[in-house]
Amino acid sequence: MTADIAQQIARAAEAIVASRYVIALVGAGISVESGIPPFRGAGGLWTKHGEPPMDGYQRFLADPASHWQQMLARRASDDEFSQALREAKPNAAHVALARLESMGVLRHTISQNIDNLHFEAGSAAVTEIHGNRTKVRCIDCGARWAWAEFHAEDLESGSRNLTGAPACPQCGGVVKGDTVTFGEPIPRAFLDECHEQAERADCVLIAGTSATVYPAAAFPEMVLNAGGTLVEVNIDETPFSRYAAATLRGPAGEMLPLLVERVAALRDGEPRT
Repeated sequence: MTADIAQQIARAAEAIVASRYVIALVGAGISVESGIPPFRGAGGLWTKHGEPPMDGYQRFLADPASHWQQMLARRASDDEFSQALREAKPNAAHVALARLESMGVLRHTISQNIDNLHFEAGSAAVTEIHGNRTKVRCIDCGARWAWAEFHAEDLESGSRNLTGAPACPQCGGVVKGDTVTFGEPIPRAFLDECHEQAERADCVLIAGTSATVYPAAAFPEMVLNAGGTLVEVNIDETPFSRYAAATLRGPAGEMLPLLVERVAALRDGEPRT
């Protein structure tokens, strides 16, 4: 560890320990370290194969039955992204955030990822703003279920409403995969939770995200505008770097465990160096 990194870790840990309510905003950089390819950037899936249709949600509404056929086929597919999602396991960054939560320091994580790895690592207070690939959701009443809880026969050939899509057992509405598709509004419940957490926070930890895509980028802005502190863990500089109380330049899987260890030491009363 270089002297500069050690200094930044110390600053970051002190800022976090001094805060009353810490939240995290995380992005694809964390998932990449679990072997999940990014969508954007060099080597990204959309860079190599092109972006999906911008009207994906409108296509779903027009023909939910066809959407379900395609989604079920995709879940069984061996394409690069589907296979990576099935094989991915939480990495050291996920584990570190779960530990920070278990310590009572990290109050909530806002994730832009859909892979479920935060929950698999042991985190509980997580809002996945773009949904979760392991869940399905009723677009009418907002009810959500894990795929395993929503009977397979309903997904494939069982209870369906007039659209040909699986019917919501609570309201009879249309059920779709939980991940937010292009053209689909982010569910109001997701946004409300994120806004509430950002309003309560006096410190935001940004990790593995460029923080340039809205509405996610608005949440650290809210914390800063209210006089809060920002700590950044990222390989590259972001628009928020200039405002950070401390910036850890490196992979989240390397930096976050070091940061959490330092936070734990400060909370245990070790002298500051």
